[in-house]
Amino acid sequence: MSPARVLVDHEDVAELFRALGSPVRIAVISLLADGELCVHELVDALDLPQPVVSQHLRVLRDASLVTRTRRGREAAYVLADDHVAHIVADARSHTQESTQDHHDDDPDH
Repeated sequence: MSPARVLVDHEDVAELFRALGSPVRIAVISLLADGELCVHELVDALDLPQPVVSQHLRVLRDASLVTRTRRGREAAYVLADDHVAHIVADARSHTQESTQDHHDDDPDH
């Protein structure tokens, strides 16, 4: 396989990580891992203004990571599949392990 082809094959993965490149969007994914939530529920959980939350939801929707449904007059969001929740959970575990390893090596901690 040519080096150019290797890069092309990984472009979708890079797009996924770009879509996850915000703590707000990672928090949204974590919240939605437990099931469907309306926008106002996400706003309350994140303690952010509705326009900010909606902007981040649009990025996740454009990346096909979440889907929007209707609950009466409200928009509700759900994960498109469980894979992205696993990616976020694995990343969280990795960073917690890395932080713990760093503290174990630091004599001040």
